[in-house]
Amino acid sequence: MSGLLERLLVNYPYMVAALLFTIGTGTVLTHPNLFKKLLGINIMESAIFLMFVASGNVRGGVAPIRGAANTEAVYINPLPSALMLTGIVVSVSVTAFALALIVRLYKAYGTTDLRRIAARRNGVISDDRFDQS
Repeated sequence: MSGLLERLLVNYPYMVAALLFTIGTGTVLTHPNLFKKLLGINIMESAIFLMFVASGNVRGGVAPIRGAANTEAVYINPLPSALMLTGIVVSVSVTAFALALIVRLYKAYGTTDLRRIAARRNGVISDDRFDQS
């Protein structure tokens, strides 16, 4: 039992990433509000970024700057961090685009509740604003 606890403590970034991903998935699946769904997707993206950056870490490793002083040093892998910087840029741009779409949906339907938008699109709820077009 102590071996399992020790492994969990050593691999805590992966456990935190799994917890964050679970929270994000639960948020996306349980909330009808589009803003909350987008927030859940961003939490899931953060969990993935954390997992990839943690995979490049080496305990006792040093920054990957090669110097003449220590030729036997173990270096941290910089590739996951560089890839995640690209992922963060893409994530921010997709989030901005999604926010713009949500604002347009709010202006068109008067709500950000996905169930109400679907009901209005199917004609279940009539509104005078939509009958004019």
